[in-house]
Amino acid sequence: MTNAELIVDGVVRALRSAGIVVEPGEVVLERPQRPEHGDLSSNVALIVAARSGRAPRAIAEELAGRLTALDLPHVEAVEVAGPGFVNLRVGPSYFHEALAAVLEAGADRYACPDVGKGERVQVEFVSANPTGPLHVGNGWFASFGDALARLLQRCGYVVEREYYLNDTGNQIRLLGESLLARRAGVAPPEEGYQGAYLVELAARYDGPEDTIAAGRFASVAIVENIRATLARLGIVYDQWYSQASIEESGQVEETIAILRAKGLVYDRDGATWFASSEYGDNRDRVLVTSAGDKTYFAGDIAYHRDKFLTREFDRVIDVFGADHHGQVPSLRAGVAALGIDPSRLEVELGQLVSLVSGRMSKRSGQYVPLDELIDTVGPDATRLLALMGSINQATTIDLDAVRRQSMENPVYYMQYAHARIASIERVAADRGVVRPALGEVDLSLLVDPHELELVRRLIDLPVVLADAATARAPYKVTNWVRQLAADFHGFYHECRVLGDDVALPLTGARLALVEAVRIGLAIGLGVLGVSTPESM
Repeated sequence: MTNAELIVDGVVRALRSAGIVVEPGEVVLERPQRPEHGDLSSNVALIVAARSGRAPRAIAEELAGRLTALDLPHVEAVEVAGPGFVNLRVGPSYFHEALAAVLEAGADRYACPDVGKGERVQVEFVSANPTGPLHVGNGWFASFGDALARLLQRCGYVVEREYYLNDTGNQIRLLGESLLARRAGVAPPEEGYQGAYLVELAARYDGPEDTIAAGRFASVAIVENIRATLARLGIVYDQWYSQASIEESGQVEETIAILRAKGLVYDRDGATWFASSEYGDNRDRVLVTSAGDKTYFAGDIAYHRDKFLTREFDRVIDVFGADHHGQVPSLRAGVAALGIDPSRLEVELGQLVSLVSGRMSKRSGQYVPLDELIDTVGPDATRLLALMGSINQATTIDLDAVRRQSMENPVYYMQYAHARIASIERVAADRGVVRPALGEVDLSLLVDPHELELVRRLIDLPVVLADAATARAPYKVTNWVRQLAADFHGFYHECRVLGDDVALPLTGARLALVEAVRIGLAIGLGVLGVSTPESM
């Protein structure tokens, strides 16, 4: 057991000896917001109060007495605060053993909370129409989708990344018309696509004067461009799923037939309708228009039937832009009508993105190409910018701040911590100083508050990852990395690692601590999909 698990076990035993039934999962140890309240805190007394019929404060006081009597390892004092919080103070040995556990596990095995327990999850993200290059608007949440997939994988889920290609219908016809117009040297139709990229594609197209053929040629070329852009951000999909393939396979007709057999499809005004209002939608939805065209919504239901019932994913997470919020109730209604628990479908809606320092060039229509943002600030900064806060909040990007290579730049600030560690290791190697093996280093020498704060932060990581995975919130990992970087920069300035005035045993202990911080940064930045530079 880890030190924390030993304390949790002690709390469970103490409560049970007081006649209060409690499960280990109900006992959560957190770091108090105020340092004067100790090192660890639990609200378990408030949780069990109702079932025990006793006041939380009274339970907390009895629990504190019983924990003190247990004389748990590392626990120096147990106190009660507020309405029933139990606060514990632990000795430095608690942190030294935790540090040793980080070093022993390494980046591959430390902080791998098994939240998912093997649940199969599909994360579908970006899925921008293949009618033009990715821009900041439709490509911004690519980093979120990929980081969420990485986070879930770290936490015990089996994850598949998917891009859904809307490569059929009227938009492909309009794309073909626009391409053929460019090839003929005339302006595209008013409702068509105006981007300069079509001029380049038109010069390459040598096919027939057919809008569908031209549209498919253009969409294939655009998809390759999208793949290349995403690859620059380190994003690779397990599956590129074609909407055209769903329609051509007959899955849409099959899905409509299934819903009709359930009495949920009817015909009116020459169109075919789905009674989605019976499942909480604000109105019924058209599946086939009066002109005989299947709607995108019909394809979406068939697509999600394929996800859940054919490919048998336990859970599906769709990452949409805010402009798709209106289709969420309809999609949930369709899933529920197919007999699938709608709670298995999660939809993450990203909000508006804007630039604070004005637009960059507009060489690809009236938007900022994602490639241009990557050219301007680099792939790591592009990813981290998208992961600094919740996607549920509007984002404003300050490009000037990101361009500055200074400690004011949060992206630089985080990566520079890892570069500083690499610098320490290079200097140690130049001086012939070797970090002792774990069994030979005296970690008890680490008693400075800056040293112990670093260990506290590393102890937090498994809980942070589990919380971030459960909340589908990679930004929580970003916040943790920023805090660890801040702690390390403070340690770097206050605690010399190498020098004639630092005893060799203390240097060895601090090198071990630096290595543990490197492990933490590697895990955190790895989940975010950001590199760990050796120099900056």
